[in-house]
Amino acid sequence: MKLATFEVDTPVGPIERIGAAVEATGSDDAGAGDATLVDLTAAYGAALAAEGEPAPADLARAHVPPEMIAFLERGDRAIADARDALEYAAETGTERGPDGAKLRYEPGEYRLCAPLPRPNSLRDCMAIEEHVRNSMDGEIADVWYDFPVYYKGNPDSVVAPGETIQWPDYSGIMDYELEIAAVIGERGRNIPAEAAEEHIAGYTVFNDFSARDIQGEEMEGRLGPAKGKDFANGLGPYLVPRESIDVLSAPMTARVDGEVWSEGTVDEMYHSFAEIIEHVSQSETLYPGDVIGSGTVGEGCGLELGQWLEDGSTVELAVEGIGTLAHTVVE
Repeated sequence: MKLATFEVDTPVGPIERIGAAVEATGSDDAGAGDATLVDLTAAYGAALAAEGEPAPADLARAHVPPEMIAFLERGDRAIADARDALEYAAETGTERGPDGAKLRYEPGEYRLCAPLPRPNSLRDCMAIEEHVRNSMDGEIADVWYDFPVYYKGNPDSVVAPGETIQWPDYSGIMDYELEIAAVIGERGRNIPAEAAEEHIAGYTVFNDFSARDIQGEEMEGRLGPAKGKDFANGLGPYLVPRESIDVLSAPMTARVDGEVWSEGTVDEMYHSFAEIIEHVSQSETLYPGDVIGSGTVGEGCGLELGQWLEDGSTVELAVEGIGTLAHTVVE
């Protein structure tokens, strides 16, 4: 199951909904908005109505909220109810839910958003040794091996799949980063590594675009990154529940204007997601909707390859089992 946040037009203005991608058009090579989506809230309501439940629309919004963070706050129960809703829609072919809500949206009938258009928080680690070694001229500080280091990004700068990114005018060196992000689904504090997996709702593709020139300058002051990262964070196209993907072995590819630049897997992580969650949650509470990046795979960015994105470049990050996240950058 691939979960999506999407936007549709209504007589009272655009609204966001939670959906699941279905049929062949929802393949890993599909671009933003190329899949048929089932509105999971409407589908669950239709299933309740068929069973004769009173107030099915209200009950559906409680079981399968149409907003991603509220959905995640219900934990595994929401995932199970979403699966039931998707199964009902597939088996019955029902077209309308309670109050006439539409169950299916075809490409062109919706706008795909990031799965979490505004995460609760955004952290990005640097957990893959090859990337660190390549980026630091072969010198890795001992502390990097001691515990997972990370920075906190800007959750208000998430960009939708397919969105064109206006590069900030203070930067002339444009770069991408090939990553996977874990999305927290269960609140927790002081979480031991052996229990961390149950706190992960699922995974998505992550591209923390990097203004390499300003990033290099500001980090000479031993703080940051800040302006080098905070202008654009790509998430999507889908959020895949943790039990639906073997995230460690999922092949990852970055293509720039159709040419393969990077390949890898997060099986290369020195610190696992479980270890990262244990570290981050020490005396700090994690909440549903928190996003934690894996860090870039080895040779997963232009900095390591000695080449940069250009004005008009389209970068596509593909992770098998999740999908392809594409953006075009312009000066």
